[in-house]
Amino acid sequence: MEEELSGVVPCSSLAVESVIRVGTAGALWGFCSAPYDGRKKGLTGIAQASYVTKSVGKFGFQCGLVAGVFTMTRCGLQRYRRQNDWTNSLIAGAVAGAAVAARTRSWTQWNSKLGEQSDPDFLAPTIIFVAPV
Repeated sequence: MEEELSGVVPCSSLAVESVIRVGTAGALWGFCSAPYDGRKKGLTGIAQASYVTKSVGKFGFQCGLVAGVFTMTRCGLQRYRRQNDWTNSLIAGAVAGAAVAARTRSWTQWNSKLGEQSDPDFLAPTIIFVAPV
């Protein structure tokens, strides 16, 4: 059914739908796993409830972020290339992975390492070319 709708429905609508669906699944995952993790850390009462609430939000946001970036990138590439093949999913997965990595990265550590680099090509952009099969 996605094949039929992908040409008609805007990419933003598909992205919002995937954010809601996968974000909800991530929130449910956080709701199921957080009490166990909280008890493992020795939390009880209000502290455990606060930990569960924060975990639900964190898991829901991260899963929704991955789903939205993946769906938007895949849909945009599909419309730009006018092809529905594995290459769109491959590139979209790499972009979504980069978004998660950028969100979970310690930027103070990154900034301190940038000051240590003396190589001018350290920040040179890397171009990845995927040839159509």
